[in-house]
Amino acid sequence: MKSFEIKTKIFFGDQALDRLSEIPYKKVLVITDPFMAGSNMFRLVTDPLKKGNKEFEIFKDVVPDPPIEKISEGVKAMLAYKPDAIIAVGGGSAIDSSKSIREFALRVDHYGDVGLIAIPTTSGTGSEVTSFAVVSDPKEQMKYPLVSPELTPDEAILDAELVKSVPPSVTADTGMDVFTHAIEACVSVDRNEFATALAEKAIEICGVFLLRAYLDGNDTHARQKMHAASCLAGLAFNSASLGLNHGMAHQLGATFHIPHGRANAMLLPHIIEFNSDINKHSKSRSEYLPAVRRYSTVAQILGLSSYNEIMTVRSLVNWVQFMLKEMDIPLSISQMGTISEEEYFGAIDRMADAALADACTETNPRVPRKAEVVQIYKDLW
Repeated sequence: MKSFEIKTKIFFGDQALDRLSEIPYKKVLVITDPFMAGSNMFRLVTDPLKKGNKEFEIFKDVVPDPPIEKISEGVKAMLAYKPDAIIAVGGGSAIDSSKSIREFALRVDHYGDVGLIAIPTTSGTGSEVTSFAVVSDPKEQMKYPLVSPELTPDEAILDAELVKSVPPSVTADTGMDVFTHAIEACVSVDRNEFATALAEKAIEICGVFLLRAYLDGNDTHARQKMHAASCLAGLAFNSASLGLNHGMAHQLGATFHIPHGRANAMLLPHIIEFNSDINKHSKSRSEYLPAVRRYSTVAQILGLSSYNEIMTVRSLVNWVQFMLKEMDIPLSISQMGTISEEEYFGAIDRMADAALADACTETNPRVPRKAEVVQIYKDLW
C-alpha cells in the first residue's frame, strides 16, 4: 500500500508575506543568513511580524552547505530562546539548517511543539515542503541527507518579491535544480500518479519560464511561475524521492563546493543517457529500459519529439545542454577552470563510493555499479 500526503499549508500570490502577521505563534526565532539579515528586503519579513505584535529574535549564522558546527550553534540559540516557532528565511541552506536545528534541539529538550514556517528566497530547492534536509561534515568532505516526516515545515510562504533580486547565475542554478527534482521524481522507482502529476507540471513551467526568469529578473510573472514550480517539484520528490543525479551531485558539492543546482545541471545529460541507455542504439523497442518511455514523456511535455522514443530522449538531452549553454552553466568540470585535473580524478573513487551509499541513489530507475558511476564522473570532466 502506498500513500500520498501534503503536510505543509502553502500561502502564495501577492502579499503572501502578510501571513506572518496572522501566524498562531507569539514568540519566533527567525533563521537566515547574514546577507539576507542585512538587506532591505528583510523588512518584508520583519514588518509583518511587528504588525502582528510577534516577539522575535534573529539567528543569522547560516552558511552554504550547512556544516554540523553551525547547526550546533543554532541548537544552542533555540534552546536559550525557546520560541513557539522557527521561521526559516533563505535558500535551501537556511531552510535545511532550520529543519535540523529544530529537530536536534527538541531531541535535547522537548519543551513543547515548535512550529516551522519556511520562506524560500530562491526558486530551487523545494525544501519548504519536503521531509529532507542536507547537512555537511567539512572534515570528512561528506554531505548527509536527513529524512524524517518531522522535518517537514508546517507552513510555506511563497512570495516572488523575495526572489526578484536573485542574480542570473543563481536563477540558472536553482532553476535547473527544480528541473532535476522534477525529472528524477518522474523516473524514480517510487513514483506514483500524484507525484508524477506535480512533477510534470513543474517541468512544463520550467520549459516556458526558466529562461525568461534568467534573462529578466524583473519579469515578475516568470519569477512567480518558477517559485511555484520549485514548490511543485519539492512536493513531487518528497513523495517519489530522487535518484543517482542527486546522489552524485551531493559529492561534487561536498568535495569541490560546486553549487548544488549547478552540479545537478551538469550531471543531468549524463544521467539521462545512463538511465535510458540510449547509446546502445542497436536495441529493439522491446529491450528499451523503462526510463526511456518516461523520459520520452518529459520531452513531449517540453514540446520535443522525434520519430521514435530513443531519438526523443536524445532530443531531451540536447535540450538540457542547450539550456546550460544559454544560461552560462559549464557543461564539464574542466570548463569551470577552478578544479585541477589531478585533484578531481584523485577524488573520483571516493565520490563514487559515497554516491552509491547516498539515500537518493536508492530510487534511481537503473541500479548503477561502481564502475559506471566512476565513468560518469570521468565523462563529466
